[in-house]
Amino acid sequence: MSTLEKTELNIGYIPLLDCVAILWAEKQGYFAEQGLTINLIREASWSSLRDRLAYGFLDAAHCLSAMLPAAALGTDQLQVALQTPLVLSVNQAFISLRQDLCYELGIQPGDDEESTSKKLVQALQQNHPINLAYVYKYSIHHYCLKEWLALTDPQLAKNIQLMTSPPPSMVKGIAEQVFDGFCVGEPWNIQAKLEGYSFIVAASQNVIPKVADKVLAMTQEWAEQHPFTVEAVVKAVQKAQNDLKQRNDLSDVWNMLVDYQIIQFECSAQRHVYDFYKIKNIIRNFVGEIAQPKVDDFIWLLQQMQKWENLDLSVDDQLQIAQSCIYQQESSTV
Repeated sequence: MSTLEKTELNIGYIPLLDCVAILWAEKQGYFAEQGLTINLIREASWSSLRDRLAYGFLDAAHCLSAMLPAAALGTDQLQVALQTPLVLSVNQAFISLRQDLCYELGIQPGDDEESTSKKLVQALQQNHPINLAYVYKYSIHHYCLKEWLALTDPQLAKNIQLMTSPPPSMVKGIAEQVFDGFCVGEPWNIQAKLEGYSFIVAASQNVIPKVADKVLAMTQEWAEQHPFTVEAVVKAVQKAQNDLKQRNDLSDVWNMLVDYQIIQFECSAQRHVYDFYKIKNIIRNFVGEIAQPKVDDFIWLLQQMQKWENLDLSVDDQLQIAQSCIYQQESSTV
């Protein structure tokens, strides 16, 4: 094994199903196999995670993919370049609305995304006070909400004011009617549904392309200074990803997610069969055969920023920024 530049790392995460590979790599000893000691640090919000990563309190983190081009552009106001060597999840978000609102709007369980968009937008056009939330400005969740609304009314989608809420606060927010709907990753949609607050009305996979949602990220400076450490972290997380794909029995994984208070609700194969197996299927399929970051994904994210925030970026600018978001392993570390 090549000499690691650093052996004890702080890795941040937000409590969502798609941090599972990082947690599983620690639980199974895959980081230890690479000579690493990992301190897993649960963050309260995406903004706090971003700040602590940018300022060096975290060495690496479970990050929103759109944070990286935002950092490259400086629109996040920190202007600390971030890079990713590995995708953690691809487009697995959902949009939920309050159950009573679904009833009022006539939204039925079999309605597709165009139908649910139309029913909600018609209410918004009639000045019904409906508030929607996403997890962070620079996220596929933001863009998914916008594109879903734009299926019916592109101008309304561009002008609507949306709220921000950390993923773990979504259930409380809809329960207390702070907002009426949200776009977030699992398990928060399922929890809100099972607790009787909301129904899922749209899947991001049916609204936006199959792009990276969460990535393993670090600052560009840190990655350049720790190439062997980056390689070791990636190997450990990839081993966990492969194990999760192939594992028939996910009971140990489920119990781990309960221990980390990511799954905080009763969900069993006997009483909640579809949701129970939905969660297991999501865990197995966060990434495809290859978790390598793609330039096209970051170009799409930049195009979304351009579309909704009136940024002026040339095609060459988009390509250069997208490429800068992806960590390129030096040949000397291979």
